[in-house]
Amino acid sequence: MTKSVTAVGFDLKTKESEMIEKKLERIHYAEDLIVDLIVRIKHEQKYVFETTVNFRWGAQAHVSGEDFDFGAALNAMMDVLDVKVKKEKEKIQEKK
Repeated sequence: MTKSVTAVGFDLKTKESEMIEKKLERIHYAEDLIVDLIVRIKHEQKYVFETTVNFRWGAQAHVSGEDFDFGAALNAMMDVLDVKVKKEKEKIQEKK
């Protein structure tokens, strides 16, 4: 799985980068199913996390989360991402 994290409009601090890496461990169970994971973080008034996941079988999922707090926005995005990845994994297992 290739991970790409990009901050738009602000500089990502080391602490924030580490927080993102730690949260992404939640989807570690699907690492072999994901080709790449692209995270874009925008900060204007709120933090907006937009994430695109490309799966091995050609499917793509786009999720987002936003909040005034960096950690809360990250958690919102991760909750949705975790559910999406589980659903895609279940779909593939049903087809086998």
